[in-house]
Amino acid sequence: MKAFVTGGTGFIGQRVVEKLLARGYAVYALARSDKSAQALADQGCTIVRGDITDTASMREGMAGSDVVFHMAAWYDYDPAAMLQAESINVGGTRNVLRLAHELGVPKIVYTSTVAVFGDTHGQLVDETFYQGGPFLTEYDRTKWLAHYKVALPLIERGAPIIIVMPGVVYGPGDTSMVGETMKMFYQGMPAVFGPDMMMTYAYVDDIAEGHILAAEKGKIGESYILAGPAIPLGEMVDFWGHLTGKPAPLLRIPSQFVRPFGPLVGAIGSVLPLPPTFNREVINMLGATYIARADKARAQLGWQTRPLQTGMLETFRWIEAEEASRDAAPNREKQIAGLAIATALVLFILWLLGRRRK
Repeated sequence: MKAFVTGGTGFIGQRVVEKLLARGYAVYALARSDKSAQALADQGCTIVRGDITDTASMREGMAGSDVVFHMAAWYDYDPAAMLQAESINVGGTRNVLRLAHELGVPKIVYTSTVAVFGDTHGQLVDETFYQGGPFLTEYDRTKWLAHYKVALPLIERGAPIIIVMPGVVYGPGDTSMVGETMKMFYQGMPAVFGPDMMMTYAYVDDIAEGHILAAEKGKIGESYILAGPAIPLGEMVDFWGHLTGKPAPLLRIPSQFVRPFGPLVGAIGSVLPLPPTFNREVINMLGATYIARADKARAQLGWQTRPLQTGMLETFRWIEAEEASRDAAPNREKQIAGLAIATALVLFILWLLGRRRK
């Protein structure tokens, strides 16, 4: 069995590749750089040099595949990188899915996201839910376009696509907003912004297994949410404190008091080092609920998730090892400076609120 994979060096993609190879698949992995090519070759993949924005570069490697996994995507809350979002998430997805359909690949697994639903306003939704905006981030907007304006129309034209929709994914190696927040907690977080923000949490290896199960058991044309339990950020931070023995921050700033300062944070972040999770795009998300249920994936695919305590402990052990193994004095100075600035902003917000009450 031949599997063609995009995004094979990504957080989820690495695990999908490992699982495919363990199942005996011949994995052909798209690689843009020498570093990615070497990492994939070390895993045992056949390397296809190219890019999802260049259809011709994928044609030969994809031809003859039994399944295509399209996982490559732009995921970044840095305003400086946003110009790439649409060309990768929308244009790149169009290139991959169209080419796979043109080549007659019998099964295509596309990685969408629960974020295409946007803020569900407290509703725990399923695959039938639809919302056409507003979009809180550029990632949400471009993934919505890829899902509803690329993947679904191709399914209607006969493309054998199965869509998987992960919620928040966490685990060792995570560099996303959640991973950075866990690192900040481990280092000593001064405050929690938007403790009412609610997301689902599932361990990365379980999400990867969901991809394989979708390919092996999923029904063509269907979407499958892959999401763990839905938990508010404030409760999750308290849970981290219980697991690690580290004190959870006492200062909790409700979302409605932080969101108006998004433009100010954006301006400050362009000239001063703020923590990665403290930028305008992330602030836009505060107070939102990105929550959905995985009943369909559990019933039809047999998908399961490990206990949250098990996965979170493994992730904190990885964070602890990372912190202990690196000599990060310059980076630590930047982190301390960023945290100090964030704390100053918190105090400024509280001061303004005090003036308003008067």
